[in-house]
Amino acid sequence: MSGLAAGFARWGKFNLVGVVGTGVQLGLLAAFSRVAHGHYLWATAAAIEVTLLHNFCWHVRFTWRERRGDGASLWRRMVRFQAANGVVSMVGNLGLMRVLVSGAGMPVVVANGIAIVCCSVVNFAAAEWWAFAGGSEVVEGQLG
Repeated sequence: MSGLAAGFARWGKFNLVGVVGTGVQLGLLAAFSRVAHGHYLWATAAAIEVTLLHNFCWHVRFTWRERRGDGASLWRRMVRFQAANGVVSMVGNLGLMRVLVSGAGMPVVVANGIAIVCCSVVNFAAAEWWAFAGGSEVVEGQLG
């Protein structure tokens, strides 16, 4: 598969994981918002962090599975993923949530859906070119 075709395939996988992660995040946000009534930013942050861990696991096994490495590189990638996607997701989501919920009066879950879409392109670029960059390229048949 050419580099461009592989990139588009990976973008599709990233978005598939993202759609599932969006469901996880919005469901958690709805639940956390009920528990932390009136504290939608805390509920948003907690939902984002759980979703980041969820998405990382799927990206390792599905999106970037050909870039597997040893245990040390897995931890390095998780730290990079948290640093890049975590910062983009936290800053982007929390900033947009404040504007959309407090400023525009949108419902919390709708506003968070919009924030997720806005952050997705930057998150893919950070994951592709930094968090999962390099590493061990393995042949498809070698995956476990």
